[in-house]
Amino acid sequence: MNISTADRKSALHNQANQELESLVSRGLRAVGNGFSPVLLVKGDLNAAEIAGGELLAGADGNALRSALSAVGFAPEDFCGMAAVYGEGTDASAGASGGPLSVEFFREAVEAFDPEAVILLDDAATALMREAYADALAAIEDFNTAMLMPGLVAPVLGRRVLALDGFEAALADRAAKQRMWAYLKQIRPAAAPY
Repeated sequence: MNISTADRKSALHNQANQELESLVSRGLRAVGNGFSPVLLVKGDLNAAEIAGGELLAGADGNALRSALSAVGFAPEDFCGMAAVYGEGTDASAGASGGPLSVEFFREAVEAFDPEAVILLDDAATALMREAYADALAAIEDFNTAMLMPGLVAPVLGRRVLALDGFEAALADRAAKQRMWAYLKQIRPAAAPY
C-alpha cells in the first residue's frame, strides 16, 4: 500500500493537533502557532493573565514578537505556554494556577517540538531545569547546564535560552538592552541544504 506524501503530512498534522488538544484539555495554557520553531515559556503570570486573559497579550508579548521578528523569525513563528496550569477539564489536571508537573511540562515541550525554547523568568527556568535534568547533566559547562540567564544550552537537539524576568526588564532601559542582547543569540536555524 502506497501512502502519498500529502497523506503522510496530513496524518502527522492531525496527530500533532490531537496531542495539543489533549494537553489543553488537561490544563495547558498556550497561545500562538503550535507548530512554530520557537516556544516561549512564562511562569510568572501578570494580573491580567492570572485573571484569565490571554497569555503574552500585553507589553511583554508585543516586545517578544518584535524582537523575534527583528532576529529573523516570521510573525507566525511564535508560540507561548504558561508554566502553570490553566482551567483543565480533565480530572488529571493540576490545580488552576499551580505549577505544571515536571512530567506534564516535558510532555508539552515534546509535543510542541520547537527548535528553540526561551524561558522568560525564573519560574519557567526552574521547571525546565527539573524536567530536563538528565539532558542538562550532560552539558560540560556548569553555568550553561544550570541554565544561567543569557547562555544558550543545547538540550536534546534544541537551543534553550533562559531570561531572568523578561516582563520586569521592560521597565528598565539597561535590563531591556540586556534582554535584547540575549535574544539575538536565538536566530532561525539555517536551511538544511
